[in-house]
Amino acid sequence: TTEIYTLSLHDALPICTVVAGADFGTLSVRVSIFDSEKGRLGAGVAEYPLHRKRNDPDYATQSHTDHVNALAEAMRKALAEAAVDASTIKALAIDTTGSSVVPVDADMQPLGEYYLWCDHRGWREAAEITRKAHEFGLEAIKWCGGVYSSEWGFSKLLHWLRHNPDQRDRFASAFEHCDFIAATLCGIRDTAKVRRSACAMGHKWLWNESLGGLPSEQFLIYVDPLLKGVREKLAGDYATSDKIAGTLSPQWAERLGLQAGVLIPVGAFDAHWDAVAAGVKLGDLVNVVGTSTCIIGLSDKNTLVPGVCGVVPGSVDPNLTGIEAGLSAVGDIFDAIAKRAASTVGELSEQIPSFRPGQSGLMRMTWDNGDRTVLVNPELGGITLGWHLTSTAADELFAAIEGTAFHTRVILERMQECGVEIKRVINGGGIPKKNELLNQVYANVLQKPILVPQGDITSLGSAIFAFLAAGAFSTIEDAQKALVPPHRVYEPQLETAAVYDKLYGIYKRLYFGFGSRNSSALELGDVLPELRKIAADARQ
Repeated sequence: TTEIYTLSLHDALPICTVVAGADFGTLSVRVSIFDSEKGRLGAGVAEYPLHRKRNDPDYATQSHTDHVNALAEAMRKALAEAAVDASTIKALAIDTTGSSVVPVDADMQPLGEYYLWCDHRGWREAAEITRKAHEFGLEAIKWCGGVYSSEWGFSKLLHWLRHNPDQRDRFASAFEHCDFIAATLCGIRDTAKVRRSACAMGHKWLWNESLGGLPSEQFLIYVDPLLKGVREKLAGDYATSDKIAGTLSPQWAERLGLQAGVLIPVGAFDAHWDAVAAGVKLGDLVNVVGTSTCIIGLSDKNTLVPGVCGVVPGSVDPNLTGIEAGLSAVGDIFDAIAKRAASTVGELSEQIPSFRPGQSGLMRMTWDNGDRTVLVNPELGGITLGWHLTSTAADELFAAIEGTAFHTRVILERMQECGVEIKRVINGGGIPKKNELLNQVYANVLQKPILVPQGDITSLGSAIFAFLAAGAFSTIEDAQKALVPPHRVYEPQLETAAVYDKLYGIYKRLYFGFGSRNSSALELGDVLPELRKIAADARQ
């Protein structure tokens, strides 16, 4: 068993220049080899399957075995492309999706597959946790936005406990993917010796250091007696990513093609480290736009923000408070629109580069996979208003781009209302790099400059934390200055502000009216005529 380091990352660790960063996404893992002066030397990608069930749209799982096999394949590809001696790699940092949860036995063996982040089978459990948290007066629920999500840890664990009675007596603990993969690579076989990510546990498990850590045993039993003892089973050292999780075991060193003893820092979620790779600093909001959007903000104080996915000190930058929010579907919506039209997003995008604000005549509520923030309601579905006989798939795509921008503005305004300063917005993830129209629409709707990294930042965030572990850089800021590529800036077009303010006013009424079960009666008679008028003006 590998001993867990109790050192800080900066306690007399030798400086090195070459590290590896691994980024586990929804369908693949990418490993990159970086040099602190030359940047990326090589990369490798390996895919793994996502298991779905046609008769259960909430089901989404993955295999731990598939994950580690893909990691080994991607690492060897990256080493081959980088053409470096494996002995020069001194640190490996890993980020993953989340909340992606696996239950394990006393020998740290999985008791099934991961409940992936997009598995929503725990939506009933999430509603129970929310209701009982407010009945109980649980302070921690306020720090994750006031509503517990089906995408988060306790919802998934409770669902597993309820539906796997034959496995309960073997259940020893549950882990986030970022923690379990690190423990596996370090050869840790004792659940109590695993260092857990403050990022993962703070945003998804109601862990709050200032409130004594996890919710009390009394509360968990109040939710369901099946949770009795779970608090103790989740006990351990909760740490930010400037701490070491352990070192690479001989067994896994051989499988990965590395040397034993490689430093592995505490992991985190992919979006949080993607924000670091995008160059986030205090005053920035980062949209990591992909199949969904994860929104990351920073604050120098702990401020409650209702409806977000957690306010957690140290979850992004160990010295600042991280704020997470997001949209449950973005790229997935664009793809679905294209598939229904027997087309592709690229082909449809070629038809809309000259579209003006509101020109489609459609108002798109992008709830096709529910609402992650700020309503936190997985029961919602997409709505499109304003269809007419000549509406096209390209019209719907443009309206969906506007709709995701409007939803992002709702979140931005919520953060600002709660004292979070936002001066500029960085659009990270894969979509902004290939969709200039989306970036300009976001700049116009949010009325903020949109910055888009011009280089490849995939797995750069994990590499930055690997460099910190190895001592190559003393701070995140130093690493960002050396490694983060320059940004292309999209400035707001002032002539669009009045139209988008008007459209946003309509969107906001519909958002809280349709999206809240207990909303007041809405007067909507002006909506369709106003959309038609705005579209007619745009076409002139």
